[in-house]
Amino acid sequence: MKPLVAKNPSEKVRTLSGDILSVFEKGAPTAVSHGLWLNIPDYDAPTQLVKPLERNTRYVDTVLTIPKGTLFPMCGMNLGFNRELIGPAMYFGLMGDGQPIGRYDDMWAGWCMKVICDHMGYGVKTGLPYIWHSKASNPFVNLKKEYKGIYWQEDLIPFFQSAVLPKECITVQQCYIELAKQVKEKLGKIDPYFIKLADAMVTWIEAWDELNSTAK
Repeated sequence: MKPLVAKNPSEKVRTLSGDILSVFEKGAPTAVSHGLWLNIPDYDAPTQLVKPLERNTRYVDTVLTIPKGTLFPMCGMNLGFNRELIGPAMYFGLMGDGQPIGRYDDMWAGWCMKVICDHMGYGVKTGLPYIWHSKASNPFVNLKKEYKGIYWQEDLIPFFQSAVLPKECITVQQCYIELAKQVKEKLGKIDPYFIKLADAMVTWIEAWDELNSTAK
């Protein structure tokens, strides 16, 4: 498929609003649609510093299924998900002000979500729709938020790649609680932060169940 070149936001750019169902397809139910973006890339701070002028102008008119067992760096900038299927797993983590790490919140959610989707038999798509990203964040500020994550991800990625959920986990909530248990046991050895993060994951599920049961 030949990629198209977009020169401005009005040319061949589709937005997420009202378009999420168009990327669902028959077969495994799609839980997450991870859209892409044109113009300014969403890079980590070191890459921002070495590629300050890089722009993405390639529009590829396609949607791909992310294979089972394959992780990806999910970005929350252009994201849609089926709340009924995967909502409890879409917690963006205990990060930001007062925490030792930032700017990994969407990727953390993506890694957790993908492990659970693979276990539950749900699909995750990436590609269309596109948005136009026009504001670059400050790489020096970002580096202060990211530097521990850049170091820790050498352990985080292998952890998620090898994570296995028992067959007894038949709901997303059960999967997430089990994943939190593994985070505490295995990543808690790296830094006490992960023990606190695992506890926050459990609290998130407790709050989800309480608030959603009340809504019903």
